[in-house]
Amino acid sequence: MPWHRRWPEDLGPPWQGHAAPAALGGRRAGWVADSKALCAAASGLLLLLGLPVGAWPGLGLPRRPCVQCCRAAWPPAAPGPYAPWSAGEPGVPLPHVRPTIDMSILKGEKGELGLRGLSGRNGKEGPLGARGLWGHKGQKGQAGPPGPLCQRAYAAFSVGRREGLHSADGFQAVPFDTELVNPDGAFHLASGRFLCAVPGVYFLNLNVHTWNYKETYLHIMWNGRATAVLYAQPGERSIMQTQSLLLPLATGDTVWVRMFQRDRDNAIYGEHGDLSITFNGHLVKPAAEL
Repeated sequence: MPWHRRWPEDLGPPWQGHAAPAALGGRRAGWVADSKALCAAASGLLLLLGLPVGAWPGLGLPRRPCVQCCRAAWPPAAPGPYAPWSAGEPGVPLPHVRPTIDMSILKGEKGELGLRGLSGRNGKEGPLGARGLWGHKGQKGQAGPPGPLCQRAYAAFSVGRREGLHSADGFQAVPFDTELVNPDGAFHLASGRFLCAVPGVYFLNLNVHTWNYKETYLHIMWNGRATAVLYAQPGERSIMQTQSLLLPLATGDTVWVRMFQRDRDNAIYGEHGDLSITFNGHLVKPAAEL
């Protein structure tokens, strides 16, 4: 209950000074008595407050425990935006409080590095990029180990004739009497023939000294077939004549020089002191490399 009596609403405000009805005279008299008692209590309280704190125990006031003077509301009101101060009074809105947590103070220390995860799938191949700049020239590398010996095929011959030769009634092979180069013995001097043992392309060359006033008519033969001719007409002076060619010889092929007989005398000139008739040949490229 409140600590004072409320002024009756049907009497109007107490400051208007109008007379209360006769029926309410007793109620007004009681209110006046309560007001006087209230004023006396207030004056005494002011006097007590004016005294120093040390003088209060000397007043002999009884010590009583503090008790709750207001009756708690029952049942408790449901939670809402307004909370009443007392019964019959309007509620006062409570402020809406939203808690805020500073996450920086809750952040812990950095942990250790975890294990590496599995590799992902390969992505699609991108477009070809532009060509980069040329790099610097690298240092010279070390020499490698020596390779196997090169077994290059080789064949050659060089023969000559020091004596002159006159033609007979028919065709005849020109024999030779001087061996200059014949490493494998593939050239037979008496028959004047070269027997090919290493197939490939060969270079052949024939040089003769003509006889004055006589005709010179020779052929370079390949397996019985005339492939090139060396010819000089009769003249007052003897001269040097030459003929060269390339032939693809196979294994077993033969090459020689043949003298031809016609109406005129056919001859080649030679002396014992000089070598003016020569026949030469060598392998240019073996067939395995063609």
